[in-house]
Amino acid sequence: MGEFVNLTVSEGVGTIRLDRPKMNALNVQVQEEIRAAAEAATANDDVRAVVVYGGERVFAAGADIKEMADMSYADMVKRSGPLQSALTAVAAIPKPTVAAITGYALGGGCELALCTDYRIAADDAKLGQPEILLGIIPGAGGTQRLSRLIGPSKAKDLIYTGRFVDAAESLQIGLVDKVVPAAAVYTEAVAWALQFANGAAMALRAAKEAIDSGLGVELSTGLEIERQQFAALFATEDRTIGMKSFVENGPGKAEFKGK
Repeated sequence: MGEFVNLTVSEGVGTIRLDRPKMNALNVQVQEEIRAAAEAATANDDVRAVVVYGGERVFAAGADIKEMADMSYADMVKRSGPLQSALTAVAAIPKPTVAAITGYALGGGCELALCTDYRIAADDAKLGQPEILLGIIPGAGGTQRLSRLIGPSKAKDLIYTGRFVDAAESLQIGLVDKVVPAAAVYTEAVAWALQFANGAAMALRAAKEAIDSGLGVELSTGLEIERQQFAALFATEDRTIGMKSFVENGPGKAEFKGK
């Protein structure tokens, strides 16, 4: 698909693979290729869940500072919107997503991981938002997604100090959801994604939309979002299949069609 970012599909799982040596730095081209891969994963009905992966060595060490260093205020006013929206395209994939984190996930790399639903990290991985050490702040969602994920005080600690967080602390504070040996990261991420390869795709989509949309509104509006999503699923074929299977065979045996 792209020079540095590709989407491959196997058994219902799509892998968005970053491959820009040496550190998967997120220059403008990589950002736009991430957007394209996310949109392709969204549009492809054969993709039922998505793994975001940077390879065995590194997830993504951040933005391409050499490219960014010469940008003026006017340049960044133009670029900051597309930068945010490129990563938000990953967050907007209406399917379960998981980041397979090896090596470093720093700055924009950490922000990319934050765009997924679930994060599996290598036991020697390092995560962080070190932008403050460059005299700036996270600009691709870090101040917002990180604080929503781990709480404002912990997010402020990471963003104010710019320190790197090891896998153990990342798990403790909720920045990642599972820590495994480095050699097992991608396998574990694919295994997590495979749970949904034959799942009720429309229900999974509705659950993700209800949760994500509800996070930004008051409880009463969130409950209304949930109610509408819940009721809409009664128009799906999978709801009919799932309930019939439950009545006849018990839970967990339905063979969904994703419709």
